[in-house]
Amino acid sequence: MGKDLSISVLLDFYKQLLTQKQGDALDLYYNQDLSLSEIAAHLGITRQGVRDNIKRGENQLFKLEEEIGLAGKFAKVSAICDIVNSYVQKLSEMELGEGANEYLADISYNLKQIEDIV
Repeated sequence: MGKDLSISVLLDFYKQLLTQKQGDALDLYYNQDLSLSEIAAHLGITRQGVRDNIKRGENQLFKLEEEIGLAGKFAKVSAICDIVNSYVQKLSEMELGEGANEYLADISYNLKQIEDIV
């Protein structure tokens, strides 16, 4: 079973919506890098049970992302914040006057607030 590291990102957003065993198995497999056998011993289930929980959990995460889209929205907002930050940086390097610098400081502050939320 090859590891799709995007699962780790989806897990951050949706782990609480999975069953306890699915969430634990996915976390141990993707974030802790344990083998199926190690996870089986840790959870007290069979290796096949671990594999089934991981597969069901992965499918559920993809379905949740398709329906809700939090990870995709987060990535888009982060990318837009990065672009706007680069524009603010370039503008702040120009001599635009005190009024413009105040607006740029306000924009930077508000972008920071957005980044803290996402």
